This record gives sequence, structure tokens and C-alpha cells, in this order.
Amino acid sequence: MDDVLVIGANGKTGRLICKILEQADHYKPYAMLRHESQANYFKNNNIKTVIGDLEEDFSHAFKHTDKVIFAAGSGGNTGDDKTEAVDKNGAIKAIDYAEAAQIDKFVMLSSMGTENPSQMKSLQTYLEAKKAADEHLQSSQLDFSIVRPGSLTDNNASHKIQASERLGKFGEISREDVAFALVYCLNQKHAPKKTFEIIKGNTPIEEAINAF
Repeated sequence: MDDVLVIGANGKTGRLICKILEQADHYKPYAMLRHESQANYFKNNNIKTVIGDLEEDFSHAFKHTDKVIFAAGSGGNTGDDKTEAVDKNGAIKAIDYAEAAQIDKFVMLSSMGTENPSQMKSLQTYLEAKKAADEHLQSSQLDFSIVRPGSLTDNNASHKIQASERLGKFGEISREDVAFALVYCLNQKHAPKKTFEIIKGNTPIEEAINAF
């Protein structure tokens, strides 16, 4: 049974990740929250929590963890400073802490468009932050998967996606399908040291990712 630290657990996608992990036979979620006031939902679902702030020292969260999913984000209503602090610097710190703790696998929730942030002016600061974090993970000694979804929706999971290192087109995908893809990548045999894009499609998640 692997303990999985979910960073950004209280977000919409983070909660879905924790739910999937809790129902899995071989994973146990460990939800990292910024405030104790966020803990009731997780405690009610028998999910262990740890308090950690991405803008502070949160290295303690890695002490009893085997794998990590980074699903945190500053949100669409924050300024550039918060985006820099959370999506870039917070992620970089998480990667460094994971490397020091010799984590087995680090799965990063990134974003489509990260390769060329200047092409999407309205999201440029966010995508630049994601790009810096992705590159830091790629240059680390960690085993990793970086998943770059298209626009997120709140639709139910279809369990089917399109996946490629470069899809060459934009599209939508449900948060739940993204959560299933992230959890699937926790296995060290699945998409090792791969960076890829996903949107909704017709191929089962496992099959689409295994194509790598």
C-alpha cells in the first residue's frame, strides 16, 4: 500500500483524486491542506490530512509518503504574484522536497499550452509558471509523469481520452477523467519520465497512456 501525498487536495480536481485513491486497493491518499478548517470533508471520508502552505516550508508533508500528485493552483481570481508563488515556486519546492525524500514517483498536473505561453496572452503568466515548474521536474532525478490537460469541465468521467506528447489541437476534458489519468500515472511503469497532453476522446485512459 503506497501513501500518496496529494498537494492541492481541497481543489475540485484534488478532491476527485483523493476519492479515487481512497477507493483504490493499493493506494492511500494523504491530503495536504492549507488550513485546518478545510479538513472536515476529508475526515468525513476517512482521508488523512496534513497542513502545509505552498508559500512556506512544507517539507514535513513528505516524511511518510511514497508518491506525490501535485494538483495545486492559485486559481483564476488571483494576481500574478500568487500565481508565481503557488504554481511556480510552490511546485518547485515540492519537487525539491520530493527529491530529498526519495519519492518513488511525482505526477504533475500541468496545462496544455505550457510549451508556448506567449500564444495565450490571457494565461501567459500562469503558463510561464507551469512551464518553469515542469522544466524543474524534468531536470530532477525523480521518476515523473507530467499531464497537460485541455480546458477542464465538471462533466462526469467518460474514462476515455486522447493522449499524445503534442496533440496539435485544443479541447476539453472532464476533471474526473484528468484525476483518473493522474492516478494511473502513479504506477512507475506508466508514462515514466513522460510529458503529454490529454483531452476527451474515444480511447480508454489506460490504453491511451500505455501508448507511450
